[in-house]
Amino acid sequence: MSEQQPQPTNDITAVRTALFDTLRGLSDKNNPMDIERAIAIKDIAQTIINSAKVEVDALKVIGGTGSGFIPAVPPAKLPRGTSHPALGHTVHKMDR
Repeated sequence: MSEQQPQPTNDITAVRTALFDTLRGLSDKNNPMDIERAIAIKDIAQTIINSAKVEVDALKVIGGTGSGFIPAVPPAKLPRGTSHPALGHTVHKMDR
């Protein structure tokens, strides 16, 4: 009976890991990665990143906070009158 291998995650962290592994493979002087393979990895990663950009745009429109690929982030608790660069606006609250 063979052991089950853990399934890889399919999220932004996995893309970053693959890209950094590729970078390490290219810089390995003893066993460098094949350039064509590195280019293929880069192209696939770019396609995944482009689809993530579409997800981010969709989340902005529908008001979501995350997806299976991009982790959900809880709303920021900002003090009154503070600017949040990621949101692109200043939060103003009135006391009652």
